[in-house]
Order: sequence, then C-alpha cells, then structure tokens
Amino acid sequence: MAKVHPTVIAIGKNKGHPVTKYNAKTKQVKPAQRKGALGKRVKLIRQVIGEVGGVSSYEKRVIEFLKAGSLKDTKRALKLSKKALGTHRRAKLKR
Repeated sequence: MAKVHPTVIAIGKNKGHPVTKYNAKTKQVKPAQRKGALGKRVKLIRQVIGEVGGVSSYEKRVIEFLKAGSLKDTKRALKLSKKALGTHRRAKLKR
C-alpha cells in the first residue's frame, strides 16, 4: 500500500494537495506587463511636437467632415484618414 498524507483526501471541501494561496495584491508588476504604456516624458514630447507642427492637410479635411456631423460625412472622414494612414484601426483612432 502507498503512504497517504492525512490531509490529502479525494473528496470534500478540502480535497487535493495543500498549497499556499496566491495573493495578487502583494505581487509586483513585471516590466513586460507595462510594455506599451505611455510614459510622462514621451507624452510631453509628443504634445510639444503636436503644438509646434500643427495639423496636416488631410487632418484639416477630416476635422471639417467631422464638424459637419452627419453620418455620411463621418464615414467620409474615416475613409479619408484610412487612405492617409494605411489601416482601418489607425484611422479609427485618429477619428
């Protein structure tokens, strides 16, 4: 017969091998989980570049379409920004 630990029972509330409970609050965040998050410095730099550079010509047209506000113009703005940026996802974010 194999030795059986007294707390290891196949049935009941406390069945299975006893383990220590995982606590998510005390765990530190890994650098890989923070990847892609916008830092303070990069945010500031992008903001300054946006102020100095202004908006491009296609962005001005997109703004005009969006000011009109109709569904047709909103779709037209998306189509224009998609052509300029290359992908549908980037166009949606820009819009």
